[in-house]
Amino acid sequence: MTNAVVHVEVIGPDPDRLRAFYAALFGWDSPAGAPVAAAVSEQSSYSFLDPVAGAGPVAGGIGGGPGFAAHAVFYVGVDDVAAALERVEELGGTAVLPPQRNEGGGVTVGHFHDPAGNLVGVAGPG
Repeated sequence: MTNAVVHVEVIGPDPDRLRAFYAALFGWDSPAGAPVAAAVSEQSSYSFLDPVAGAGPVAGGIGGGPGFAAHAVFYVGVDDVAAALERVEELGGTAVLPPQRNEGGGVTVGHFHDPAGNLVGVAGPG
């Protein structure tokens, strides 16, 4: 099975400013209030971008809040987030966000740094 990119995210300390920036730049409509795991973004500050909102063929989100480090991340779909993060460690990467269940969206996510230090996410069934 080939694992596809299933979600991209832009996170920063001022998600309202990020939403305004991407709305002005690309026309992305992304109202706040989408469900998200608390470790990913302030829950009231997260918004989904999806193909209907004009963000392209891959769904995405904008969020963060005070205390969240700025980053952009893409998520690869996996069957088991915990197992994927274990494999990351075996291959020389570093798990940086253990599995986090998004109760409102029924998905589990995790983050890792690849051997070069790039931040990558994995997402799977909740």
